[in-house]
Amino acid sequence: MNWLITGGCGFIGRSLIKELTRSSDENNVRIIDNLSGSSIEDLEKITSFKIITSPKKDFKNIELVIADIQDIESAISYSAGADVIVHLAANTGVQPSVDDPISDCRNNVIGTLNFLESARINKIKNFIFASSGAPVGEVNPPIKEDLAASPVSPYGASKLAGEAYCSAYYKTFGIDTIALRFSNVYGPDSHKKSSVIAKFLKNYKDNQVIKVYGDGSQTRDFIYITDLIQAILLSVEMKDIGGNIFQIASGLETSINELIERMNNSLIFFGKSKLTVSYKEKRVGDVSRNFSDISKAKKILNWSPKIKLDEGLIKTMEFFFDEKFKE
Repeated sequence: MNWLITGGCGFIGRSLIKELTRSSDENNVRIIDNLSGSSIEDLEKITSFKIITSPKKDFKNIELVIADIQDIESAISYSAGADVIVHLAANTGVQPSVDDPISDCRNNVIGTLNFLESARINKIKNFIFASSGAPVGEVNPPIKEDLAASPVSPYGASKLAGEAYCSAYYKTFGIDTIALRFSNVYGPDSHKKSSVIAKFLKNYKDNQVIKVYGDGSQTRDFIYITDLIQAILLSVEMKDIGGNIFQIASGLETSINELIERMNNSLIFFGKSKLTVSYKEKRVGDVSRNFSDISKAKKILNWSPKIKLDEGLIKTMEFFFDEKFKE
């Protein structure tokens, strides 16, 4: 297949590309990335590729287009020839959206719309959208796909808009859009992510105090990277499931305090000292409880997570503590 992956130089994108190149030499990948949260060097560590600067329909091996998802002309021209668009590029996280809601909207709403329009114009049948549990907002978990959305942050609102446009392009134009609501993803090669586990490990490596916003009782759902990648692949492989939303998560509720305890146990396994933690005031836009019901993904995608949190933490720390690893 010819894969068009936006944000392909990021953590999830690189992990997807590694799996695509490992599983078949007949997968061609074109990446569109503005390198705002990643680098060419990050991509070089996992694969060889060619930077292309002029549009062409023929996909060949791994190609990188340095462009912004807000540029509609680039989106349309470089998407031509793709069999599937996996739209990963976005402003990520609640706090950046609180700090700059307009930028969050431009990237997450206009950027998504640009590639849906590219799929329509170029007659690309499959479109995978990386969403989040944030559209649902503050609810009594577990989060389910049929819960009424009521986002509490601009980030949640922008992801909800993306889901809505996916629904519209499925029902109006017949594009098989699938929105995958990723929970908190973690794993090796996540050194540039600002999510909880990666941030804690980066701060720990830098001998910094770990800051927890709130009393630590707030809960999250942590999904290991390889499990998430399998969900993406199954979403592309399955037929006649367009228009769906799926919760992609572990299905388990873990408080930040419990996460810290488990991380400390893993650190002891490596012969290292425990995290030093400082509790701060809760931030605007953060929800108190968050975990997902993954029964729909299990039933329709035939998907379920395989890596438990303790095992995933060990694998992640192996990467972060590798003597050869340089941030």
